Amino acid sequence: MQTDELLEDARQAMKKSYNTYSHFAVGAALRTEQGKVFTGTNIENASFSLSICAERVAIFKAVSEGYRSFTDLAIVSSSQIPAFPCGACRQVLQEFSPRIMIYIQDNDKQGFSLTDLLPNPFGSDTLPTTK
Repeated sequence: MQTDELLEDARQAMKKSYNTYSHFAVGAALRTEQGKVFTGTNIENASFSLSICAERVAIFKAVSEGYRSFTDLAIVSSSQIPAFPCGACRQVLQEFSPRIMIYIQDNDKQGFSLTDLLPNPFGSDTLPTTK
């Protein structure tokens, strides 16, 4: 599956967005190392902190199905300005696939590595161990 197809999967996911409050729709498509694609869309809640981003929906769907390693993530939104993953989504991606490539709509198919977007991540290797 090429980047164009992954972006199209994200566009289709965006159509299912529940964005009653912000009217900002986002879709994400995540490819596993095995080539399986999981999609997600943003889901809002009247209690705004309970909302969830499209990227984390896709990641959590994949993880709940037993997948733990991902190669590509495509993100599209209803905005004219490219929507990059938020800090929380970047940290969740770091947990599972620090080398993932991220493709943003209308960005000439140029991918961004997660390390470009999250230059100083923390993970299990940086947490203090308790014995």
